[in-house]
Amino acid sequence: MSGATSMVRHIVSSVLFLALFGACLFVPAGTLDWPMAWVVLATFGVLAGAAVAFLDPELLRQREAIERGSKPWDPPLAMGGFVFLIALPLVFSGWDVRYTGGVSPIGPIARSVAFVLFVAGQAFGLWAMRVNRFFAKFVRIQHERGHRVVTGGPYAIVRHPGYAGGIVSYVALPVALGSWRGALVACVGGVLFVVRTRLEDRVLQAELDGYRDYAARVRWRLVPGLW
Repeated sequence: MSGATSMVRHIVSSVLFLALFGACLFVPAGTLDWPMAWVVLATFGVLAGAAVAFLDPELLRQREAIERGSKPWDPPLAMGGFVFLIALPLVFSGWDVRYTGGVSPIGPIARSVAFVLFVAGQAFGLWAMRVNRFFAKFVRIQHERGHRVVTGGPYAIVRHPGYAGGIVSYVALPVALGSWRGALVACVGGVLFVVRTRLEDRVLQAELDGYRDYAARVRWRLVPGLW
């Protein structure tokens, strides 16, 4: 698959995800008159454009392909994480708009801070994808691509910056949308991704040359000073 084809497929999948996100927000809300939801969708669109502009086309191709050799426990765990960290919190946020008439119990300052965290988490994840050409969709050792340990960029801070950025971003997002219930559901998804992080780290330490030495230097999986 050529780089241009992989970009086209990435754009198409991004549009489909935007449509899914929009449905998760606006259908439960029962209205399109929700400015913050449109801001979030526009932000996702900008981030998708940034991915096309700045990420390695080969990485996009790999992430769009069916990945053989993935650990069998990972796809269901990743899907569960997606449902609880992303999809259901958006649905709960929409329901809260419907049943509260758009009057959120969360103050504007807290919502603004949460939106900044949402964007920062997304940017941190994109940074990780930018420096790591082996940023696979599911856990596997990519022997056919000369898989090696990546230690630069955010990987000098934590061992799993993609997960770190995603968890922060998607737990903060329902708060930015004004929904405590959505944030609580997102925390369940965050726990699933913490479990996934631990399992992936075990695989990398057991199967990827040099990862144990890297883990000895960069001690923290997700949060510096904590875990």
